[in-house]
Amino acid sequence: MTVLSIDSSALPVSCAVISSGLMKAEFTISIKLTHSETLMPLMDDMLKKSGINLKDIDALAVSKGPGSFTGLRIGCATVKGLAMAMDVPVIPVPTLEALAYNIFCPDALIVPMMDARRRNVYTAIYEYEGDGLIELMPQSAVPLDSLLEKVNSFGRKAVFTGDGIYSFDRDLRASLAVPYHIAPPHLSLQRAGAVGALAFKLYEKGMYTDAETFRPDYLKPSQAERERALAEENGTLRELSAGGHSLYV
Repeated sequence: MTVLSIDSSALPVSCAVISSGLMKAEFTISIKLTHSETLMPLMDDMLKKSGINLKDIDALAVSKGPGSFTGLRIGCATVKGLAMAMDVPVIPVPTLEALAYNIFCPDALIVPMMDARRRNVYTAIYEYEGDGLIELMPQSAVPLDSLLEKVNSFGRKAVFTGDGIYSFDRDLRASLAVPYHIAPPHLSLQRAGAVGALAFKLYEKGMYTDAETFRPDYLKPSQAERERALAEENGTLRELSAGGHSLYV
């Protein structure tokens, strides 16, 4: 089985191909260009340089969220379009579980942590059982202080990964009462290789879907959705109509 995987849930954009348990290629770039500019050229370059054709791909794996709303939409829309055209299944992979899968540390908690703004984080807590991850706290959007309190409650060594380790380094040092480590740079950000490797395990469990059914998992509403809900609650939402279309402001 050959899987093409994509992760565009945060600043890095990454794609990889794993076949029969071997990593054939992985291309990752982490620069401030929109994923709409970088994803398709990066994937095309990877396939050309590795000599892999799309007809060789048996399934597509994608980081399904949480993460950047724009990044997730671009990555998920790309995978849905390719899966429809290629008639192959989609394997949705939780972003935070893939981040945790970058780290193999059987004697510690694995805590992926992504900056969700306003001192909130997208996070989860895992530990290893054999070569697989066990979920101790599901993917959530929570205040940073709540996460650190939860980690302390386990009373165990922890390994932190994700962009939150850079945003909240001082908070970790000030608030953690347990021994902890920070993942090194090559393991601290999203990688399609981890998405693809985890996809094989999910596929074996029957955890895949088709392009039409697949939806990303944002965990919380976007800013635009929050602002609309607030306007509706306050009675300040107005409808503007033009050319048969409605715009709510």
